[in-house]
Amino acid sequence: QVRLVESGGGLVQAGGSLRLSCAASGSIFSIAAMGWYRQAPGKQRELVALITSGGTTNYADSVKGRFTITRDNAKNTVYLQMNSLKPEDTAVYYCNTRARVSLTQRYYDYWGQGTQVTVSS
Repeated sequence: QVRLVESGGGLVQAGGSLRLSCAASGSIFSIAAMGWYRQAPGKQRELVALITSGGTTNYADSVKGRFTITRDNAKNTVYLQMNSLKPEDTAVYYCNTRARVSLTQRYYDYWGQGTQVTVSS
């Protein structure tokens, strides 16, 4: 099984910064990608940023130029540096990893428990 542990959420004023971290552990054979999603009240969960094992990144248009996703492959850890935060960034942020536990198994998506990010105006 794969376990994700997130940290770094909290309350910040508009214009401020936060850094989220997510460490994957367990019987991991390989990870294809790690990323962050968010869900605001009354809205669907949406992709924020994604990074593949090769370092390719993908960002939601709403966070481009403000958020940066990085990854430490040796530690199976992904980070999300969030700058110039806006009230509309307020949401529960979920870590996601696409991983497999053996060479013969397909990749599955695993999710963290979520961490609250609140940006006050």
